[in-house]
Amino acid sequence: MEIKSKDFRVKEGKKVSLKKWPTLVKPAYKSKKKYKKLLKKQVAELSELQQLHYASNRYAVLLIFQAMDAAGKDGAIKHVMSGINPQGCQVFSFKHPSATELEHDFLWRTTQSLPERGRIGIFNRSYYEEVLIVRVHPEILRGQGLPDGLLDEKTIWRERYRSIVDQEKHLCRNGTRIIKFFLHLSEEEQRKRFLDRIDEPEKNWKFCLADIEERKFWKQYMQAYEACLSATSTKNAPWYIVPADDKENARLIVSRIILDTFKALKMSYPETDAKRQQELLSIRHQLMKEASSDN
Repeated sequence: MEIKSKDFRVKEGKKVSLKKWPTLVKPAYKSKKKYKKLLKKQVAELSELQQLHYASNRYAVLLIFQAMDAAGKDGAIKHVMSGINPQGCQVFSFKHPSATELEHDFLWRTTQSLPERGRIGIFNRSYYEEVLIVRVHPEILRGQGLPDGLLDEKTIWRERYRSIVDQEKHLCRNGTRIIKFFLHLSEEEQRKRFLDRIDEPEKNWKFCLADIEERKFWKQYMQAYEACLSATSTKNAPWYIVPADDKENARLIVSRIILDTFKALKMSYPETDAKRQQELLSIRHQLMKEASSDN
């Protein structure tokens, strides 16, 4: 199967029903060997584009990963970005906000970690937690110190969606391209992966009792994701719903979407003007002269 980015993109204004989006599709590979070969090819291509991105220094690229536990966010980031120069890429994981962070608006802590021009920033979870886990667990919202007048659940989520969309539009107007991935995992596949974490000793460290507690809220999380994806997928900061029951195929889809986004950017290596060219020729002459004198 040829991977087409548009097949996974949530159109702006489209109401999302996750039951209509598959968690498993026909894979783009026929064997593990072909999967590795295809991923290696895409990683190499991404590495070349990242070098051009860094050299052109015109855009910043922000990748956002959101998903239920065990959906494969860490693995996707690790494998897809394996060929990227670490100097041009930063990964941030956002968990429970600190006391200092709670003294600011909900976008403050992630804004400090936005990528610079020429670099790729990766958010493993993000400000979207503030309309997902916080929506599923209203007690978190009540503990954020907001004025009582702002805690109306009939309006607060709509207002937070608007704040997010406005922020992302601002970033886009200033050269940041945003790609948002929701790794769409089925409830049954999560159950299997949790069992693997328990049954395989080398995976025990991945398992947390809190994961089982959150699993009880599956329906509420799906509703929160549907509302979020519907309200915040825009032309310039789209959401992609990636079928995640097949980890390998999910990685290929993610890498293809990133590649297509980079290819759409107008990037070029900096041109050398006449003065700089003359300077380089002078340096070259000195280096050649050194070689002659050594001989």
